[in-house]
Amino acid sequence: MNWTAPQGTRADVPPVADERTLLEAWLDHHRQTLAMKCAGLTPEQLTRRSIEPSNLTLLGLVRHMAEVERSWFRRRVAGEPVDFLYCDPDTNPDGDFDDVDATNAKADFDVFARETELARTAVAGRSLEETFYHTRRQVQMSLRWVYLHMIEEYARHNGHADLLRQRIDGATGA
Repeated sequence: MNWTAPQGTRADVPPVADERTLLEAWLDHHRQTLAMKCAGLTPEQLTRRSIEPSNLTLLGLVRHMAEVERSWFRRRVAGEPVDFLYCDPDTNPDGDFDDVDATNAKADFDVFARETELARTAVAGRSLEETFYHTRRQVQMSLRWVYLHMIEEYARHNGHADLLRQRIDGATGA
């Protein structure tokens, strides 16, 4: 069986809702957009680099966002003692992008799906005003800030994903 990245669906963001509902809906919209940018591609296509010297690939973006979900929601907000998935800030800061391997594409997509679910669980029932101390930045941060940052992070990388996908097979949109 030849694996390809799964087809995704993207729910509409409600035009009127409370703040938490909108933040969660926009974050899910961007999560789903990244998945849609990868849909139907083979592992080899997902690991195709954009252009030298860039290390960007669609699979690298999926791995990066799994790492970012884990880091912000689980490690920082929820205080879970979780290890890094693909990179280490001291020894391999770009491992999520540099160490992509087509033979691991399905597993990496499974990790991304699992980390987004675990992120949802980690913040369920927490107030947007809840804070945590970010040790590297040495500042208190709120869950609200994390949601906004994650939306920004996905939006930026979804722009990269647009260009990568267009280079692979000419597909645009979504």
